[in-house]
Order: sequence, then C-alpha cells, then structure tokens
Amino acid sequence: MKTRRLVPLLALATTGALALAGCSASGGAAPDDSTIKVVASTNVYGDIAKQIGGSSVTVTSILSNPNQDPHGFEADAQTQLAISKADLIIENGGGYDDYVDTMRSSTNSKATLLNAVKVSGFTSSDGELNEHVFYDYPTMSKLANRIATDLSTANPDESKTFFNNAVTFNTAMEKLEAQTAALKKTYDGDAVAYTEPVPGYLFDAIGLKNATPGAFSEAVEEGEDVPPSALNDTLKLMTGKKVALLAYNEQAGSPETEQVQKAAETAGVPVVPVTETLPKGDDYQTWQQSNIDAVKAALAQ
Repeated sequence: MKTRRLVPLLALATTGALALAGCSASGGAAPDDSTIKVVASTNVYGDIAKQIGGSSVTVTSILSNPNQDPHGFEADAQTQLAISKADLIIENGGGYDDYVDTMRSSTNSKATLLNAVKVSGFTSSDGELNEHVFYDYPTMSKLANRIATDLSTANPDESKTFFNNAVTFNTAMEKLEAQTAALKKTYDGDAVAYTEPVPGYLFDAIGLKNATPGAFSEAVEEGEDVPPSALNDTLKLMTGKKVALLAYNEQAGSPETEQVQKAAETAGVPVVPVTETLPKGDDYQTWQQSNIDAVKAALAQ
C-alpha cells in the first residue's frame, strides 16, 4: 500500500489557521514553562503522552478534529510555531505526517523525535506499509515505554512516575490484546473488507483476512479515482455477502466508498465505522475498546 503525503503550508497568515488542540490539564491556559513541551501529530499520540507525562507535560496535538481527513491536513504557521518550541515531538511516520519532519528541519528544532512506525519495527514489503500503527497495541506499548524514557531524560526527578504510568498504560494494552486473542479463536480466517487499511493491525490481531482489492483501497487512500474494475470487484464482495463486515473510514469518504457502504447496508453486511483520531471525550483505551466491541458485534451477526 502506498501512503498519501500530507502537504505542508508555510503561509504566515493566521486567518483560518487550524487551532492547535492542547491536551494539558490547563484546558487551554498558557502552558507552564516548567513543564516538558510535547507536540504530537495527532491526538492519539497526544493522549498517550499525557497519560505517561501527567502534570509534568504540556501536550499540543496538531490534528484532533474528528471530522477532518488526516490525509488532507495542511500544516500552517501555528503548527510550525508549536514544533519550534517542543522538547519532545511524536509523529506517526511512514509517510503519514511528513510535514512534521519538514517543519522540524525548517525551525532547527533540537527536540527529541519519536517516530511510531520506527518504534513498531514494521518494514515495508514490496514498497507497501500500513502506516496506521496506532491500531497495533504492542506498538503503542513500546511507544509508551519510549515516551517514559524520553520524559525521564528531560525530567529525571519524575522518572518513577513516568514509568509507573507506562506500566498502567501497558496493562490496559494487555487487556485489549487478550480480547483480540479471544476473538481470534472464533473468527480466525474470516474474510472482511475496508475502505482504507486503517484498522488493518486490529484485524490482523483477530486473524481476519482482508479481501478488499488492493487497487480499491490504495486509490481511496491516495485520493485518486478508483479503477472501475476494482470498484466492481469490491461491490461484489458486498452484494454477494462474501465478507463478514466492512470497515468504513468516517474521516475520508468519497463517492466510491459511499457506494460500497450503501451496497453493504443493502446486502446486510455490517458496516463498522473507524477513525484515525480520537473521538471527542475518548482516551486511547476507550477508543480502541469501542473499536473491538464494534468488530465483535459485527462478526457475531
């Protein structure tokens, strides 16, 4: 799978600029200069950083709007300013948020950089990589440990707290992993489909097999026209009820994906909505628990 690149917009005009979402307990108050400044490319990583760092960090999540397509995000001057002031930057990597590297270089930032794809250890196969590693619980556990390590370097006095918080987070990840392992015993090998490979790692953990034509999901993710043959083959998966469910990316719709969604609903194939950022009010664990529950309910139909 190819990855869609995000476009940096370095205009200095602030009119219409994206308001950065602070994850700090201050609720939008001016950041405390004594805290460690963390900038995360999305609120997924921002939330995890906040869980590990607690009151010792001030977290800014660049992308947090649940109604926005992350692939269509355009970074601006506010984004650049936040990155220039960061002590720790957390990016997804894998082509998902390249604007972070671009802006980090342009500001001569000295911040520590954490790249979730690199932390995962996943490598591309034949030029393809599912960059949505935030649906892989072992990777998020490793990331939590790395965050604790980097925060401890910045503030050794709070090291014990950081690592204790990482243990708490990883215990929650183990509970999620136990649920996917239990589902695998029942549904291993079942065919599923998705409009984009957002929940791919979750499906892998359950043992589900992706039946989506690669040309369909790749075109959708790249924002390109879906080849008619790929669309037709994908529609046949729905009309013939050849898959147990369709995972639909709520943040990146298109006429083709809407057509597939309608075909699934008409045929009685369960549609499971998925997102790339945290829904409002959810932390990472709550979000992923909801995803597991939705997949479980769909598979049971």
